[in-house]
Amino acid sequence: MRGLKILAVSVLLTGALYGCSQRSEAQGPPPAAPVTVAVPLAERVVDWDDFTGRFEATSQVEVRARVGGFIQAVHFRDGDFVRRGQLLFTLDPRPAQAQLAAARAALSQAEAQLTLARTNLTRSEGLLASQAVSQAEVDTNRGALQQAEAAVASAQANVRARQLDLEFTRVVAPASGRVSDRRVDPGNLIAGGSSQADVLTTIVSSSPIYFVFEASEALLLKYQRDARAGRSAPVRVRLQDEAEFTRAGTLDFTDNAVDPASGTIRARAVIPNADGFLKPGMFAQGRVAGAGAYDALLVPDSAVATDQARRVVMVVNADGTVTPTPVQLGPLVDGLRVIRSGIRPTDRIIIDGLQRAMPGMRVQPTNGRIQRQPRQEQAPVTTAPPAATGTSAGALTQSLASGD
Repeated sequence: MRGLKILAVSVLLTGALYGCSQRSEAQGPPPAAPVTVAVPLAERVVDWDDFTGRFEATSQVEVRARVGGFIQAVHFRDGDFVRRGQLLFTLDPRPAQAQLAAARAALSQAEAQLTLARTNLTRSEGLLASQAVSQAEVDTNRGALQQAEAAVASAQANVRARQLDLEFTRVVAPASGRVSDRRVDPGNLIAGGSSQADVLTTIVSSSPIYFVFEASEALLLKYQRDARAGRSAPVRVRLQDEAEFTRAGTLDFTDNAVDPASGTIRARAVIPNADGFLKPGMFAQGRVAGAGAYDALLVPDSAVATDQARRVVMVVNADGTVTPTPVQLGPLVDGLRVIRSGIRPTDRIIIDGLQRAMPGMRVQPTNGRIQRQPRQEQAPVTTAPPAATGTSAGALTQSLASGD
């Protein structure tokens, strides 16, 4: 009886296994994975080297009085735009006026002494011809005349100095620009006439304005060669709340030495600022043209995969199989990656469904289209292209950390 039960169970198991085998043979191989493919976008592009930096004023002046005294009046409003020579402060002029009057009186006295000395010399020279006076007396009168002339010259210089002191009681703007708030109010006694004098206010120029950033040594070499060829590198700048690089300028200065610690050099661009909107100290992102326009093939950055140390794109052949193709990358342009070499304009690149495509497997391609995707960034972010001509030290660090 027990043997019959074992035989029945064996028959049932054999039948079940046979049924499963029949169903597997009926299903066949798995279907091809669906993917979206497109040919690379062919356009003329310009490589831009991205940097972050800050704006600096082309000139900045601390306004100090050139003489000390009491502040009598303030002639500007805090934050005004002032012109060179515009009156800013008035000091009490009465002490300077009194000193000027004393200097003029001393000048009059010196001029009287000069007149007397000139008369004495003329008289003694006439008497010398008749032997009425000695030669020594004539020489004495001539020396007195020279001393009187020197005293007049000294008195005249003192008058000019006192006139300057009176003029310096009117503190005028030494440069055109945006004035800060006043540091002293009328009625205060201030020191003046030296570098230790009280700062009354500050003035910073507004137009144009400098954009200062750090550049790599490789970029320095390129910019220097461009400058020797008579080409000025164009610069585009945007603020942290702007999405587009709408402000244009030119590179006009690089420092005289490379920092050996970071391998970077300070560079500067001149940006027009006629409306005075840009302020010194503002943070911004800049782009410097790395090369002239050239024809390039572009694919979505998401279509680029990593194969160990290589960067590859997945190309779908005519028979539907997938082939990984090594490529040399360029910078990002509106969300698309420039492919410098490795693909042809007719290659069908997988732009969607890359995770479902394995090398050598067959896929079911659907035609798509590659389009530029301008980034709407809310804050500047330094981008370091994997194959760019050069980047700043900070951008290079970020690039190495991300594996580009």
